[in-house]
Amino acid sequence: MRVLLATLASALLLSGPVAATPAKEAPWLPEAAAYRLTLFLGNLEPLPWDDIETAWSEPYRGSEFSTGAVEWLDRESDIKPDGLLNAMMREDRQAVFAEATRLIALRIEEELDRALATEDPATAQQALRTARELYRAFEDGVAAADSEAARRIGLAWLELNSSTGFSGVLGAGSTSADRETMESARAVISGYLAENYLVDDFATRRALSALPETAVLSGRAIEVPPSLPPGSDIFDQDPLPLLVLNFEEQGIDETDLPLVAYGDMLFDSAQIFGSPARDLGITCSTCHNRSDINQRLFVPGASHQPGAIDVDGAFFNPIFNDRRDDPLDIPSLRGLRFTGPYGRDGRFASLRDFTRNVIVNEFGGDEPTPFMMDALVAYMLEFDFLPNSILTTDGRLTDAAPEVARRGEEIFNQPFAGLGDRSCASCHVPDANFLDRQAHDIGSVAPAYEGARAGALDTPTLLGTAYTAPYFHDGSLPTLAAVVDWFDETKALGLTEEDRASLTAYLETVGAADEPYEAFDTENTAFRLAFAELTTFASTLDTLLPRRDAEHILLLTDTVAADLSADASTMSNLAARPEVYALAERLAAVGAAVRADDWAAAEASWTAFKSEAVAIEERAF
Repeated sequence: MRVLLATLASALLLSGPVAATPAKEAPWLPEAAAYRLTLFLGNLEPLPWDDIETAWSEPYRGSEFSTGAVEWLDRESDIKPDGLLNAMMREDRQAVFAEATRLIALRIEEELDRALATEDPATAQQALRTARELYRAFEDGVAAADSEAARRIGLAWLELNSSTGFSGVLGAGSTSADRETMESARAVISGYLAENYLVDDFATRRALSALPETAVLSGRAIEVPPSLPPGSDIFDQDPLPLLVLNFEEQGIDETDLPLVAYGDMLFDSAQIFGSPARDLGITCSTCHNRSDINQRLFVPGASHQPGAIDVDGAFFNPIFNDRRDDPLDIPSLRGLRFTGPYGRDGRFASLRDFTRNVIVNEFGGDEPTPFMMDALVAYMLEFDFLPNSILTTDGRLTDAAPEVARRGEEIFNQPFAGLGDRSCASCHVPDANFLDRQAHDIGSVAPAYEGARAGALDTPTLLGTAYTAPYFHDGSLPTLAAVVDWFDETKALGLTEEDRASLTAYLETVGAADEPYEAFDTENTAFRLAFAELTTFASTLDTLLPRRDAEHILLLTDTVAADLSADASTMSNLAARPEVYALAERLAAVGAAVRADDWAAAEASWTAFKSEAVAIEERAF
């Protein structure tokens, strides 16, 4: 039964919508990583040639290798990347693709040669592992274009690995390599590489991908599933920011607020976006973990540093590409109902318009229904600031604040000639959540052209900022102390070293919180939190099913069933995991019944889901 449930859960994930819970991928070899980065970056407009060069000259972000691909090849291979380097110097996109593709194919052949040339099974197996890891750079292209070829090549890799022989333990139990099987299996792989990845002239590629040449020449429309390049990170921040919701602080249960609960689900659903964000499992909460900031988020070519993203570049929605390399630091959404207008430059007066822009323009999603917009806005308006007991509700420090911070409070409220005889508090108004709801050009944005007046940015709140480094719209200042230094130097404030320290202490105190992060232990686990959220999302079926609202029911069941099944893999209580997989199947059955217009069956599956969820709640950790 346990195997059956695991199989069903796997089928759900493979055949249904992509879950919003990303899966960690295995490390990439340097040259394979550089190749995949080349494919990804080569599809951006304008093409970032410096980044492509860096992809081959330096280790990818987070790599377990300390050298870049070119240096790695010089040390580990007889294959020289001279043709590739020359193509990069000429900034010839097609030639770079062709040279890089042939290089990976030749490296696979080189490792296969090593495997077949040695008499030592251990050496042969290591060479085969390397060859197989290199082939991974082409694997999704082969699978998308020719599933039968992918199956044959997969079997060939298995046959190669099982026919290398075994050196035994202390000389006992050794077996010889099966040379005939090795040669035969190698021929399958090499033949496919020769026909598809070692050709003299590749067809011109409009979109760079790992598709085999024969598939491209066929003229068939083939889509390779979107993927993020090596070095990407879309996992949640660790530690996870604490989510503070206004209704919860008042003792109201989210299950009693179906519109808010549905909006909560949408905030965690990749289904509201278009491809590639939807297919990669990217959601609103991917960038805004628990209403705050995901300071680890990074996508090569779209991020200049962790915690930043260019949402109007070529990757997410090419039609919305502004052709400017201008990634922005992800803003916190805490206290959203107090922080309008919206957007870094305050271009959206309403949260509804801002949210629609994110869904449709930035991430290429379909036009959301009025109900979806109502739900998302209702949920986000519940985001509250982190409680800070050292700060009064009108923004003054309490007696519990350190003396140095209270001295900084005086400086914060002091007018300066360099600020036009205004104070820091003139814009960051303490009794208005440290906001003035206006945009100001403080000189932090370089003008796009001579005479440009587009440097005005919305005043950000100072609440919770102790946990949202780096600072400014582009994350250019690493600490609050650096922010103080910047203002002192650029606005000629004339602060002493003691003044700077006091003002920094004040900002750190205002930006602090009593409990900034979620607290987990052996039973109060991240999965238990996810389980509570997902079952709360599902509770909106009590409202949607009687209304026979198929569109919104299916969006919910597709999202929550996939996420519940995916999150089950993180459980500490392994014994209860099959029950969670079965629960996900029960919710998927609600969706299947709705698709079949069998509302009685949908109601029955939903009733069973509620009963089973309550039964396993205590074991869901």
